[in-house]
Amino acid sequence: MGLISDYRAHTEERAQSGIPPLPLTAEQTTELIELLKQDPVEEKEYLLELFCEHVSPGVDDAAFEKAAFLDALVKNDATCSVISPVEAVKILGTMLGGYNVKPMVDALSSESDEVASTAADMLKKTLLVYESFDEVAAMADSNTYAREVLESWANAEWFLSKPEIPEKMTLTVFKVPGETNTDDLSPASEAFTRSDIPLHALSMLGSKMDDPIGTIAKLKENGHPLAFVGDVVGTGSSRKSGINSVQWHIGENIPAVPNKRTGGVVIGGIIAPIFFNTAEDSGALPIQAPVESMETGDVIDLYPYAGKIEKNGEVISEFTLSPNTLGDEVRAGGRIPLIIGRNLTRQAREKLGMGDESIFERPEQPEDTGKGYTLAQKMIGKACGLPGVRPGMYVEPETLTVGSQDTTGAMTRDEIKELAALNFGADLVMQSFCHTAAYPKPSDVKLHQTLPYFIMSRSGVALRPGDGVIHTWLNRMVLPDTLGTGADSHTRFPIGISFPGGSGLVAFAAVTGTMPLNVPESVLVRFKGKRQDGITLRDLVNAIPYKAIQQGLLTVEKKGKKNIFAGRILEIEGLPDLKVEQAFELSDASAERSAAACTVRLDKEPIIEYLNSNIKLLEQMIDSGYGDPDTLRRRVEKMQEWLKNPELMEPDTDADYAAVIEIDMNEITEPILACPNDPDDVATLTEILADSNRPHNIDEVFVGSCMTNIGHFRALGEVLKGKGQVATRLWVVPPTKMDMKKLIEEGYYSVYGAAGARTEVPGCSLCMGNQARVADKAVVFSTSTRNFDNRLGKDAKVYLGSAELAAVCALLGRLPESGEYFDVVNQTLQDGQDAIYRYLNFHEVSGEQLQELVD
Repeated sequence: MGLISDYRAHTEERAQSGIPPLPLTAEQTTELIELLKQDPVEEKEYLLELFCEHVSPGVDDAAFEKAAFLDALVKNDATCSVISPVEAVKILGTMLGGYNVKPMVDALSSESDEVASTAADMLKKTLLVYESFDEVAAMADSNTYAREVLESWANAEWFLSKPEIPEKMTLTVFKVPGETNTDDLSPASEAFTRSDIPLHALSMLGSKMDDPIGTIAKLKENGHPLAFVGDVVGTGSSRKSGINSVQWHIGENIPAVPNKRTGGVVIGGIIAPIFFNTAEDSGALPIQAPVESMETGDVIDLYPYAGKIEKNGEVISEFTLSPNTLGDEVRAGGRIPLIIGRNLTRQAREKLGMGDESIFERPEQPEDTGKGYTLAQKMIGKACGLPGVRPGMYVEPETLTVGSQDTTGAMTRDEIKELAALNFGADLVMQSFCHTAAYPKPSDVKLHQTLPYFIMSRSGVALRPGDGVIHTWLNRMVLPDTLGTGADSHTRFPIGISFPGGSGLVAFAAVTGTMPLNVPESVLVRFKGKRQDGITLRDLVNAIPYKAIQQGLLTVEKKGKKNIFAGRILEIEGLPDLKVEQAFELSDASAERSAAACTVRLDKEPIIEYLNSNIKLLEQMIDSGYGDPDTLRRRVEKMQEWLKNPELMEPDTDADYAAVIEIDMNEITEPILACPNDPDDVATLTEILADSNRPHNIDEVFVGSCMTNIGHFRALGEVLKGKGQVATRLWVVPPTKMDMKKLIEEGYYSVYGAAGARTEVPGCSLCMGNQARVADKAVVFSTSTRNFDNRLGKDAKVYLGSAELAAVCALLGRLPESGEYFDVVNQTLQDGQDAIYRYLNFHEVSGEQLQELVD
């Protein structure tokens, strides 16, 4: 009785924190099955509850053991006094898809009509059947039960059997004022617990308010479901783990799916677009509506279809339920189940010769304006087999490249298992280990050991801990003018277009090779003039929000916030000669603008150079034992094919944009920084120094993250060379091991050492904030991506800017005057720019050198 006593002890231990036990492992499930085979079965109610409710579904290893046992019971190859063959089929029907499907399809031919009929009933509500659809369709001509299943799928009984969203929902408000970013909902410091949803959810809002979990529990006592309400909700990355935490506290249990919840209402004055989409995918009801008249504890009546919210009988907010398919998405259990189910219904109707259905709400499609297309609209159109797409169109484009990183990788793996997928449909899926390499916790080490096989066994590509940042690697695998996605919000391709999503969407894209997309409008940012000496690309990055603020298109204040970029595609032109590594600085930072995606218009020459380099890198990866080799080889062949006829898409001159922002580089005459602690709060160096409310001394400097490339580290070294110990704590973390090895070879690491810098394994480091941290209340100058409260360190005040300015800050221990900055940078860097800002062209090094860099 070891399992029973051990699991009860585990259950009691977790109950002390108010959370349920972990699902059973494959080994525990095997032991449980042996107990169920006994006659009589001791504690049968408890064992049945464990078997039915505490084994993860899909293609989890424990699900394999569970499905195999149930299959044996159905076929009378095994016996269990408490589970009859009919009951075994019913339990199989709760396992979503994967290992349970074939046993149910086989059961359609059972000699027992009751078993066959029950199998049909279970299959009618099973969506994840994949290739088994063809088997059921073939059986339908001669098997009555298979015919029933096919007709049921065709009539969408799986959908119609679910309740619609009610006309009226009475809810209790749980409001988080101001901006709630995903670091608040899913703290990076607790990233290692993200796949354990109940445990991770205990950390939600812990650094933002007093006793949030206790407050939620108290609010639930009035008997109404809770609505999560905020002024600005869901900015930042980690959307899926953020949604998981919110749903754990306000959602409802999913039968036979342990430790995961669905449903729940999220109301925001602004909901970040990727967070909104992740809520859709997860079965929540996200609503953008004014929230000024709602406070924690208010009881409100929400009328989803009427588009109004009442308090005490008075209308306090109005909205439009959007997209128009949202009702169907919630009814289906999420946008992803709806897409899969609709496709299943379509397949069944085609097989039966039936016409188009009128069951589902059709996505509203805009009228064709007859105008030209933007660059992004052409890229999306290409992925849909169309010349272009219009803003507001719903499409499901081919998703050629998919990226997954380690702090979300375990969740993506769980989502892939729940999608019952044993192979990837996307052309290239890549997994990195950049967020946990430097200081791995035991759970991280386990992930490093197990996740690569999971990815590679499905034809994905797995990097290794210490290889470096996901984006630097994934960008080298992208094809021009193609579309992709990733679970990291900085998955922003410099030579294509990417729409980052939560782990559920990433899993769906990886498995199916497509993704759902409501095409956003585009905002054009056009640079003109000449970049001035000492002005860096990072200054141009910060010039975008700076100019938008000047034009009234962006506000720093969160209440009633304006953000022209939010949910739109940021299209950048006017810098055609940039190297691709440089262009990524611009596309990368579109995440901080809350843009849905970004394109950068480049000339062919830098892209040709980049692809020639990348082909050599990918070929060396194959030689160095990286898997899956067939996937890497296929991508190399597609790069070579493009190089035979290197043509790039161009925007049409009469394309429409939501706004056009023109930035004259001649007018940018000093560095522009993002100020503590908001990437939108940008100001010039002179403006900051004139503001006594902003800190001017610098305690710590971080040079690293996906916003950096090897040129930045050479520039840092040149500024520091011969200057002795710096006046701050200095962190130096190159984005890849290739950068690190090259910098060591060129002698820059000895410069960093002489300056007293702390160097780390290539990866995300302080940028993620889940490993090492800056000192509490430190004032920091960082080259990282974002500076939300408590991200880099508790109560830290963080400026964001260029590596060049970071070097000067490290030397001085303060922000320099503009003249001081230019004196140092122009004297040190101006004459050697070609050598300093030289990028890794792998096709220009010898085979031995390349092997040394990659191995």
